[in-house]
Amino acid sequence: MEAMPFGCGMMGMTGGPLTLCEGLQRLKEEHPPLRKQMEELFKEAQAIGTNAGVEDWEAPLRALEEKMKIFVAELDLHSKREEDVLFPLMAKHIGREMGPIAVMEYEHEQAKTRLSGFLATMASLTGPIKAHTARWIAGEVAEAVQILFDHFMKEENVLFPMAERILSDAEKEELLAGVKAI
Repeated sequence: MEAMPFGCGMMGMTGGPLTLCEGLQRLKEEHPPLRKQMEELFKEAQAIGTNAGVEDWEAPLRALEEKMKIFVAELDLHSKREEDVLFPLMAKHIGREMGPIAVMEYEHEQAKTRLSGFLATMASLTGPIKAHTARWIAGEVAEAVQILFDHFMKEENVLFPMAERILSDAEKEELLAGVKAI
């Protein structure tokens, strides 16, 4: 998977680029370092199980696991800022059961399920790991990363610009305070 250029291509109502408030900009600025980690995790996950000369894939899986733990800790903070602050503020305007917030929460859950599945599998892993099993285990990481790449793109191009337009100045201040607090 090649790195794709992501950015806010969404135009504001006036036809020009939309400037994000400080809280939204902070959330958006968390994406590049997370995306860099995701690219590395994806590349590493894709390589697992591909070298016919390797008989036991436990060590490469353990290395991936360590990187994944660091990534998940950082991703969880980002997700918490969105789930605890941004989504509730937006839900007051557009609801939560359907539409963009429902999609964002669903994608958060899908990524978390795959990442926690990988970590749970790794916690119970024993013995030599053959290539086909290693590919299956690492596949959870690759799937989670693909979900997150798409998710970040939707946030940057749809959700954040929408929030900029619908949130009041007071809500934007509340967002910034909440983002700083977490």
